[in-house]
Amino acid sequence: MLTTTVCAALSAAGLAIAFLTAWRRRFAAATRIAAVALVPVGLAMSGLVGLAGKIGRAVGGWAADLVLKPTVWAGFAVLACAVVLWVIARVASGRSAGKPAKQPREKERKPGSAGPSGAPALTTPPSAQQKKTQASDGEDFSDIEEILKKHGI
Repeated sequence: MLTTTVCAALSAAGLAIAFLTAWRRRFAAATRIAAVALVPVGLAMSGLVGLAGKIGRAVGGWAADLVLKPTVWAGFAVLACAVVLWVIARVASGRSAGKPAKQPREKERKPGSAGPSGAPALTTPPSAQQKKTQASDGEDFSDIEEILKKHGI
């Protein structure tokens, strides 16, 4: 009963402030203030204030049990063990799913030898990384020459 009275008083005060704001011709702000002012009485009428009190008492009781009962601590230990096992299973399944079937390595194959399906292996053009290493091994100034030719030098 006291809670409902306090909520009604808060709403009445908020509506009075909204009325004064509207009196100053600030109608958008007054509308927002009125909307917020109606929240306490709405919570009290719907019973959510009492529900919040019950939830608060339940959380307080649980916190007291957390400190005083060793079975609560054992429950947290069991939950932690479950999380660790779940993470280990995810990591293990991720590793096994990522492994391809055993195939001979590219370096072990000889050029022109048969591939894994028995068909002759196709030669692929060198990758960009191989080109960079070849360029750094030899004195390849082709890009510099192109720039110089572009500028007429």
